[in-house]
Amino acid sequence: MKQNLLFLCTGNSCRSQMAEGWGKQLLSSRFNVYSAGIEKHGLNPNAVKVMQEQGVDISTHFSKTLDDLKDVNFDVVVTVCGHADETCPIFSGKTKKIHYGFDDPPKLAANAKSEEEALTPYRRVYEEIKSFVENIDHYLQ
Repeated sequence: MKQNLLFLCTGNSCRSQMAEGWGKQLLSSRFNVYSAGIEKHGLNPNAVKVMQEQGVDISTHFSKTLDDLKDVNFDVVVTVCGHADETCPIFSGKTKKIHYGFDDPPKLAANAKSEEEALTPYRRVYEEIKSFVENIDHYLQ
């Protein structure tokens, strides 16, 4: 039976969405993969663009909060930013919580002088997220 895996971020717009995309691509034989935010900020178009470059389509994803997933019992919750880690609600005793923070691409791209320059931090962070997802068993021990 598959376990339920949640990636949790502040706004469920970028990092947790990319993690959900990589999780569905790389872990779907073992996990039902979800993402949510403490709040809803809408799907970040640059996250969609850089994931599409890697052949991972997250264009149909949308921002969700934990309230939207209240009927799902999570086996693993991964907080991908400090704010989500600090404000993460309490889950049942069987839920394994992992914190692995990633830089915020929109914040890093805020002063970019071109679209290509703006996409650079998104590409770096999706590579870091992909690596985390590929090696998740290390963090589940």
